[in-house]
This record gives sequence, C-alpha cells and structure tokens, in this order.
Amino acid sequence: MKIGELSKETGVSIRSLRYYEKKNLIHPPRKENGYREYEESDIETVKAVQLFLKLGMNTEEIYHVLSCGDFQLAGNKECAQDAVDLYSERLISVREQIKHLQEIELHLEKLMKYWEMKKEESGD
Repeated sequence: MKIGELSKETGVSIRSLRYYEKKNLIHPPRKENGYREYEESDIETVKAVQLFLKLGMNTEEIYHVLSCGDFQLAGNKECAQDAVDLYSERLISVREQIKHLQEIELHLEKLMKYWEMKKEESGD
C-alpha cells in the first residue's frame, strides 16, 4: 500500500509517517519508481507507535521496544527486562505528574474558595 493509504488506515498524517521512517520506526521498501510500499503489518506498527507516544515515550524509547520485534516480548528475556525497566521509569514519571497535578488542583481550590469568600464579602 502507498503512504496515503497507510495514513488513511491509521489516521496518522503522511508527515508523521515520514518522520517515523526517518526515526527507523517503520521500514518501507521502495519500488523502482521510488514510492514507498507499506505492508499490512505496518498498520499495527504505526498503531503501536501511536500508543507508545500517548504513553509519553519518545521515539528512541519506541525504537528500542520495536526493535525487539514482538510486542509481547515472548522468549526474549533481554527485551523483557528492558521493557520492564522502561515502563517502570515511565510509571514513576506519570505518578510524579499526577502528584504535581493534584497539588495544583488543591491550590486552585483554595484560591477559588478565597475569592468566592471575597466576592460574598463585597456583596456581589
């Protein structure tokens, strides 16, 4: 399939697909005319890249995971340990972000209460 078809199948822009290729996340062979020729398996790879990006991973991390060749990491203990380490680091980061956002939420609630009280005191 051509790049436009892959874009339509995955909902990912052509520009992003070219970027993924530049970062070696996908590897379409080229035809004699220079056009990229994508395979059905590229659809799942692109979807996996999108999922990993949503998880906050960067392209280097994604490349490392994809280079294991199997998203379930079956039978590859080195890849499995790397994946566990990577996901553990990502989970710690997400938990820190959640804690930070909860602190911001608490601060905003206090500010709202303060200003609501000031509003009531002024009679508005």
